[in-house]
Amino acid sequence: MAERNKPVTTSFIRKKKEEGKPITMITAYDYPTAKLVEEAGVDMILVGDSLGMVVLGYDSTVPVTMEDMIHHTKAVTRAAKTSFVVADLPFLSYHGTVEEAVKNAGRLMQEGLAKAVKMEGGSELVPIVTRCVQAGIPVVGHIGLTPQAVHQLGGYKVQGRDIEAAKKLLEDAYALQEAGAFAIVLECVPEEVAAHIASKLDIPIIGIGAGVRCDGQVLVFHDLVGYASQLAPKFVKRYTDVGEQIHAAVRSYMEEVEGRRFPATEHVFHANQETIQELYGEGVSKR
Repeated sequence: MAERNKPVTTSFIRKKKEEGKPITMITAYDYPTAKLVEEAGVDMILVGDSLGMVVLGYDSTVPVTMEDMIHHTKAVTRAAKTSFVVADLPFLSYHGTVEEAVKNAGRLMQEGLAKAVKMEGGSELVPIVTRCVQAGIPVVGHIGLTPQAVHQLGGYKVQGRDIEAAKKLLEDAYALQEAGAFAIVLECVPEEVAAHIASKLDIPIIGIGAGVRCDGQVLVFHDLVGYASQLAPKFVKRYTDVGEQIHAAVRSYMEEVEGRRFPATEHVFHANQETIQELYGEGVSKR
C-alpha cells in the first residue's frame, strides 16, 4: 500500500461514506502495534477500553480507568501520525455530570493526543455529545452491544433482533447524529438492521459483528492476528496466528539456551588481548 502523506481527518472519513468506500478501523493499545497498523495504512485506530481484557487481563472492560486510557493513548499517538486515533471514554467517566464528561474527554485529547473520543450509549448521551462537540471534541458513538453495560445486558448478546429493539437502535443513531457525532460504531446486531441504519444516516456506521453493509469495519487487533486472544466471537476472522509463531520462537530460544547454543560466536563481543591479560593474568585459563 502506498504511503499516506496527509493525516486522516473527520472530513476524509465522511467523504469515504459519501463515495461508498469502506472505512478501515482496528484497535491498538501500544506503540509497536500502532506503528505496524499505521504503516499498513489503516484509516482509524481505536484505543479501545477492550485493552482491559486483551492487555490487562480483566474479565470485562469495567475496571479500566481514565489513567489506563490516557497511558495507552499516549503510546499509540506517538506512533500514529496519519491514522485517525479515537480513544474510548471508560466506564463511569461520562455518566456523571456533563461537565465531568467533557473534562474527561478533553483529557484524552490534551494528554493522550487523541483526535476523537468514543462513548457507549444512545439518546441518553445527547447532552454530553452536544457539549463535547461544542467544545471542539469530535465524538464517535457506540450502540448495539455496549461492553461497558455487559452486566446489565446479561452477557455478550446480539442486539436489535426484534422490531422494537431495531427501531430503538435507529432512533439512537439518529439522536447521536443530530447531537453532532461524526461516526457510530454498531456492534453485534443483525446484518439487515445494520444495513438499514447505515442507509438512513448521513454519518458513517462502522460495524463489528454487524455485517458487510456497514460503511466500515473494526476489529480488535489481538483477535485479528491471534495474539493471545481469549475470545473467539463468531464475527471475528483470524488472518494469521502470531501466537503460535511466538510460542515456537520462545521454545527455540529456551532449547538453545539450555543446550548452550545461544549465544553463539556471532552474538558476543571480544576484548583485546591486553585487556584479557590484565583481567585474567598470564597463564590463566579463559573460558
